[in-house]
Amino acid sequence: MSSVEYISYKGILFPSTGYSLETLDQVENEFQILDDDVITVTYPKSGTHWMAEILSLISQKGDPTWTLNVLLWERSPWIESEDGLKQALQNPPPRLLNSHLPFQLFPKSFLHTKAKVIYTLRNPKDVLVSYYFFSMMIQILKTPGSLQEYLEDFLTGNVFNGSWFDHVKGWMELKGRPNFFYITYEELQQDLRGCVEKICHFLGKELNSQQLDSVVEYASFQKMKENKMSNFTLMPDSVVDHTKGELMRKGISGDWKNHLTVAQNEYFDRVYRENMQGMRTTFPWD
Repeated sequence: MSSVEYISYKGILFPSTGYSLETLDQVENEFQILDDDVITVTYPKSGTHWMAEILSLISQKGDPTWTLNVLLWERSPWIESEDGLKQALQNPPPRLLNSHLPFQLFPKSFLHTKAKVIYTLRNPKDVLVSYYFFSMMIQILKTPGSLQEYLEDFLTGNVFNGSWFDHVKGWMELKGRPNFFYITYEELQQDLRGCVEKICHFLGKELNSQQLDSVVEYASFQKMKENKMSNFTLMPDSVVDHTKGELMRKGISGDWKNHLTVAQNEYFDRVYRENMQGMRTTFPWD
């Protein structure tokens, strides 16, 4: 096990490297969301980079020049990290921003703006497996023990960014608001073009057929895996142990079936049902 320490902000765990209680407080209480901001919000490992890439391409009407020449975390910074906040404050509007924050820690200013949030969700079993492998290679995260131990931590919210269940329930409360749009990783996989059209409609952006084709092409898993600006290969070794794997690992749905035992799967289902009681939304994995 690694000697990495976490900090706790209002009961939610964050790495002690790259995050601070001061920054998290500043983001929640002082950071100004602007009317023309477009914010990708996700629980980790749910398609954050994919959505950030899609939005980068839509903002450029399908022209990939920006996405091929500027790092993803500079184009669309994570506002809750120290470096991300600095970047967000420097970027000129209209800004693209990313956040993994649960709704209760998200900038309070958001509720008084017309800023648009796109919330991407993914089958939590796939999130668990992806997060497990991700935690092996990210130096600022605790190295997980066995998958069984990690499963316990994940289901109790004892991981970076807290409980998946609380995250989803908190954000989905915004369903029906005109500046909130949600989509699943699974839908993006099944019909990327159709999803891009829906996102454009939500953003009030009209793209022609050729521009849409370009967004779909450059936001494909293969193109993103090849794009050094988007695939995290340029992240410093102090953050990512590149010998332990790749950020763009598989980009598939259902990988959990290759890793969870029957007993683990049944246990997960039981906890899922208990936690998601009363949710009025059904998801592709339900």
